[in-house]
Amino acid sequence: QVQLVESGGGLVQAGGSLRLSCVVSGRTFSSYSVGWFRQVPGKEREFVARISRSGGTTDYAVSVKGRFTISRRNAENTVYLQMNSLKPEDTAVYYCAAAPTMYGSIRQDHFDSWGQGTQVIVSS
Repeated sequence: QVQLVESGGGLVQAGGSLRLSCVVSGRTFSSYSVGWFRQVPGKEREFVARISRSGGTTDYAVSVKGRFTISRRNAENTVYLQMNSLKPEDTAVYYCAAAPTMYGSIRQDHFDSWGQGTQVIVSS
């Protein structure tokens, strides 16, 4: 029912920036908390950032805090992930996902719908 489409990935040099976009459709956009996750081959998918339904509250993984910024424009049904000061270890497939609300804990099974991902490659 809820569809998410990521875009904005690509190849960037270390220290550069990318902005990922996630367009959400299916119901009322503001009814969903949206999170960003990433996964590299051989590793589990990990949490990156999330934003509340209104956009007033955000959470970040320690590894990206201070470098990444999540935001949303509800009028456009879009969530963004601005990634600055990129490092090679940021290389991954990035996924956005929707949850009914911003739960107290971060569990991937709280997110009912997932996009197909967008590849980010950071070269050294």
